[in-house]
Amino acid sequence: MVVAAALPLVAEYGAAVTTSQIARAAGIGEATIFRAFKDKDEVLDACVAEAVGTDHVLRELATISLDEPLDVRLTEAAEALHAHMERMGTVVGALHASGHLRPGRGGPDGREGREGQHGAGTPPDARAQSFLALRDGVVELIEPDRDACRLSPEKVATAFLGLLFTRLHTPAPGAEAPLSPEELIAVLLHGSLKHPGSDR
Repeated sequence: MVVAAALPLVAEYGAAVTTSQIARAAGIGEATIFRAFKDKDEVLDACVAEAVGTDHVLRELATISLDEPLDVRLTEAAEALHAHMERMGTVVGALHASGHLRPGRGGPDGREGREGQHGAGTPPDARAQSFLALRDGVVELIEPDRDACRLSPEKVATAFLGLLFTRLHTPAPGAEAPLSPEELIAVLLHGSLKHPGSDR
């Protein structure tokens, strides 16, 4: 409850957010925060762990109906994953900019962070494990159409995530706008060549 209330405040204020602001947002007394967390730094570290963790987005992927067509399922997955990456970037970026995450020190996801925090010992393959968890979540969405795919659901899911993560990069000035979720799915499922006799 404290972390959920803190996340949007951390995204807005970075490390300058106060525990009194967090308590008001959570509808609790400030002293209650310190029954669960040692200090504000521990709250901020918990926010980073929540932002970079995959549990929330995996639950969202699991709610996508397998009765929908494959392109609809993957479009919904792309939107959920994009929202997850945006939130992660906003929270981590705000804390980095405000000095909570400092270069050269381990953070909750194995990235730069503060020395001596509980996340500093994150295994170096944590990012790969997160990717595999996301891939497996997408595989479940593709599995009902396994027989219709030229590649295995695992390979299709890997290609999907690769396209999606590339789309998230900020384009250079004057560059083409990134693919929309619908365009990304169309390229993934149907390629980029027009069908003979068609303008699509």
